[in-house]
Formats: sequence, C-alpha cells, structure tokens
Amino acid sequence: MTASPSLPRRAFLGKAALGLAATQLTSIVPAFAQPASTGGARRLEPLKSIDAGSLRIGYYEAGPADGAPVILLHGWPYDIHMFVDVAPQLAAAGFRVIVPYLRGYGTTRFLSADTPRNGQQSAVAVDIIALMDALKIPVATVAGCDWGARTACIMAALWPERVKALVSVSGYLIGSQEAGKAPLPPQAELQWWYQYYFATERGRAGYEKNRHDFARLIWQLASPKWNFDAATFERSAVAFENPDHVAITVHNYRWRLGLAEGEAKYQALENRLAQAPVIGVPTITLEGDANGAPHPEPSAYAKKFSGRYEHRLVSGGIGHNLPQEAPEAFAKAVIDVARG
Repeated sequence: MTASPSLPRRAFLGKAALGLAATQLTSIVPAFAQPASTGGARRLEPLKSIDAGSLRIGYYEAGPADGAPVILLHGWPYDIHMFVDVAPQLAAAGFRVIVPYLRGYGTTRFLSADTPRNGQQSAVAVDIIALMDALKIPVATVAGCDWGARTACIMAALWPERVKALVSVSGYLIGSQEAGKAPLPPQAELQWWYQYYFATERGRAGYEKNRHDFARLIWQLASPKWNFDAATFERSAVAFENPDHVAITVHNYRWRLGLAEGEAKYQALENRLAQAPVIGVPTITLEGDANGAPHPEPSAYAKKFSGRYEHRLVSGGIGHNLPQEAPEAFAKAVIDVARG
C-alpha cells in the first residue's frame, strides 16, 4: 500500500483543517461490494515483453493498436489483475490499453544482475517513462491504485508533456524522505505496522517466507468488505514469486523512512518531488467508501491539482483495491478524463 508519508501522512493530523478547492467537483458513484471478482480465474493473457531502461517489462495489451493509449499501473501487494475487468472495458471503448508488471512483479525482470533492486518512488516512474519510449508512445492517459497511483502522480508532475490525463485512487500520493520523519498520532502509526516490520531483518525474512499469507492479510485489511475468492487471490499471488519482489518491497518501505539509500541518479528527481509539485493535467481522483488502508482525506490534496479536476467517492463497501472491486467506476473515470 502506498499512502505517502508526506502529504497523506499530514492529512491524518489536519484532515478537517482544509476545505475543498473551489474548482473541485465531488460526486458519489454508486457501486456494490462484490461477493467475488467477476474475473474469477480468468487471466490477462497473452503477455508481451519489451526491453525498457534497466528492465525487460512484462505487460498485457488490449484494444486497437491505433487507439488512444491508456497505461494502468498496479500496486502492492497486487498485480496486473487489479485491472482484469477494467482493461476489457477500455479496449471495447477504443483505447489501446497497456498493463505492465512493475519492477519486482510477475514477468518483469532486471536486465543486469548488477542493477540495484531499488524500490524508491522515482525509479518506478522512470521505468514507465522508459516503457512508453520503448513502445513509441509519446503521450498517454495514466491511471493507477496504490504504488501505481503514486507512480502515475509522479509522471504527471515531472513529465506533464507525456501525460494526457490522470486517474489516481486516493489522490495525491507523492512523498519524500524528509516528510516521512514526522511522527503521526498512535492510531495512524498503527495503520503502518507493516512498514515498521519491513524495517527489520526479521520482517524481511518473514516476508520472504510468508509473502503469500502476508499479501492475503493485507488484502483483507485494506478491503474489509471485499469477499474475494481463492482463485482471485491465487491468480495475483503468482506475481509475488518474482525473484526481486521481496527486495523491491523492502527497499521501498525502508527508503520511505530514510533507512535505505536511493540511487544518486534519481536524486534530482527526488528533490523536485520533495517540493510536492502541483499537478496540472486533467485529473479524476477516486476513493472507496470502505478503504481500510492508510489514505488521506480528499480535502488534504484537492489543491494539489490545478487543472480540470474532479473527486469521486465510490460507495457500496468499496475498499482499497478500487479498480478490481468497482471496475465500472474506475473505467468510467478513465474514459471521462481521457475524453473530457
């Protein structure tokens, strides 16, 4: 999960202090908590792969080759099947849909054994820009949840010329190590228990040994009203067997707390992100009404979007994994912002 330890962390302290931006449009989108994923055991196949930057990225593609590109970015501990019901809807609407495995997941692999297994936020965003370059996609709508939402926000902030529009679950998730030093009230800190677990070698070993059960627990805590079935979970759990998954996950959370170094080549990007840059591309943010993961209030981030902007609350017991729990609402947001 990826609520940022900067702005979203501060949101726990002052969520009532900020009003909604005057230009923000807020709507409530009804949905229904699903007894099981509509995808069942259906997989996003066949997969493709392409060398991009330091990675050979595995990805799923659907829709017409000449359609307007949409890139869907998953989070932790999830995989591309977060969009198993979204991708077909967007493809049917005429979009070229790209759903990549992030570094450390599924069929994505590092090209060199010597490349640091780095999970810092800017590195993941650079990966997706490299993927766009490799696929010769000059500009795309980007949409994501959790780590994917953070990555999409970073792309829109740092490379707005490459991002036509943005959909982000839980809003503005860009963070910094400096902001991560600020302590939270005890109840808020409790929600980050796994971050502190990963800060220890015991936690690293525990995740290595129990990543399957660990991920299932996170799914349950983050989406308390989503009654996903065994086939739905197992379909995604395969992606966590990636040989770099544990290293990327642990580095990500240690880096956030300032307990692990990033790579020097990304420092200039991190310096820009530490300023919490405003995002100017057209944006729709989404939130489920039963999100059990740490997340900021919409009022805390509304002013971080200076372009055409709308926030939508998705009702009906929808948790953290909004694209998989409420695929129609997520797909509609992508279509609306891309065509707006």
